[in-house]
Amino acid sequence: MGFFDNLKIIGEAVGSLNEMAAEVSKTTLEDYGEPEYYLYTALQLGEMHRRIDVTDEKDSLKYYTQSSIFALKGKTEIMDADGNVIAHLEKRPISLHEKHFVTMADGTSFTLSNELFHIIKDITNIEGLGWQLQGNIIGLTFNLLDEKGQPVARVEKSAISVHDKYSMGIYQPDKEQIVVAIVIQLEKMIEARNENGD
Repeated sequence: MGFFDNLKIIGEAVGSLNEMAAEVSKTTLEDYGEPEYYLYTALQLGEMHRRIDVTDEKDSLKYYTQSSIFALKGKTEIMDADGNVIAHLEKRPISLHEKHFVTMADGTSFTLSNELFHIIKDITNIEGLGWQLQGNIIGLTFNLLDEKGQPVARVEKSAISVHDKYSMGIYQPDKEQIVVAIVIQLEKMIEARNENGD
């Protein structure tokens, strides 16, 4: 198989993922309507520890990440704009799989697994919450549904940004911090996977 054949296959795969992402977004709006409001994540370029900021629709800082100096420990704190810890993220190797643990400031805890990356379009449960990720997880375009199947958030990559930037359409404002923690943990998992060439 030649170079151009490989490019064609890659192009078709990307096109397919984009089509799935558009379908997820369209279906969400048709089924649930517009979210209450949006938040946005953005990687701060040049940051030694790859800080991620979360801003509101007025571009005001709402949350940011603070990572440990030793990448192997994989520890990250999510802080609010006032510097209060709202969540602690940590990855630990367990048997053959990496587990990613999230502990919120109120003690709520849940787990995400690298097995998520075997899924292009599917439904994945979040251990400990009873929530589901539904859609294209690798492309970070999905719906978050609560234990009753009601929408918590719609997450998708922003088409208006050159850098990786994601929008979170929030349907349940009281779950905002958990949504932020899930999206940041998924971003970090995908980043680690890309760096490892998986």
